[in-house]
Amino acid sequence: MHHLLAFGWFPEIKGITVVLIAFVTLIGGSYLIVATNVGGRLGMLLVGAALFGWIMSMGIVWWSYGIGLKGREPSWKPKEIITGDLALASTPKARNTELLNATVDSRVAGWIKLRDDDPKRGQTVASADAIIQGAGIFKAAGADGAEYLPVAVFDEGGERWPNLSFNAGKFGKTNFDYIAFFHKPHLAIVELQPTVKQKTEPGKAPPIAVIDTTQPARYVVMERDLGSKRQPSVFITLGSGIIFIILCYMLHQRDKIVAANRSRALVPAGAGD
Repeated sequence: MHHLLAFGWFPEIKGITVVLIAFVTLIGGSYLIVATNVGGRLGMLLVGAALFGWIMSMGIVWWSYGIGLKGREPSWKPKEIITGDLALASTPKARNTELLNATVDSRVAGWIKLRDDDPKRGQTVASADAIIQGAGIFKAAGADGAEYLPVAVFDEGGERWPNLSFNAGKFGKTNFDYIAFFHKPHLAIVELQPTVKQKTEPGKAPPIAVIDTTQPARYVVMERDLGSKRQPSVFITLGSGIIFIILCYMLHQRDKIVAANRSRALVPAGAGD
């Protein structure tokens, strides 16, 4: 009874058991049918080649679309938090005070100021919130009752190469980036401004946050970590592909031996006596 309860309550045990049963049923059943027709050794080679060939095909699909067994997702990693003056940044590219005077969509020394409705801006600000709050500098963000507000987001780098561009006629300019395996460092700066502390009255909505211009701004410098989303599928594809090729080679060698034996002349029994 104890084991039955563990099987029902622990998803890990249940999942492992289901996978083992499915593996034994699928692979074992296939081997049983093939082995009864061609023999145990040849059946093992055929079933093994089919299994690893299917795993290789599945890995190629996972690799192409970024699905299936995945690694780390791309994310923003903190580099430094600067208080007051960007000129104090230890990151050379972030040491540029001209960014603070940039307009939306304008480019200054490779940096571009993102619009408020840009999807990249929301993700970058969310990452900066986690970093600044994790450092214990601020506790709350948002429009009401916030300790700080995001003022501006600057983005730089991240281009992929080699990126081959060509004119496709009526379809316009096309970027052939399927071989762009290399990336330039992708940096971001989020400007956060402290807000004025306001009192909240019971029964009323929190007051709207107001920027406190007497306090210095904070700048969160981050670098994009591309992660390893496709790494497991790459290893699965290459590993199963190598095993599949080895098994196919063994089957080929066996066919050559069988063909050579069948081409020999038959010797009647007792002819050598």
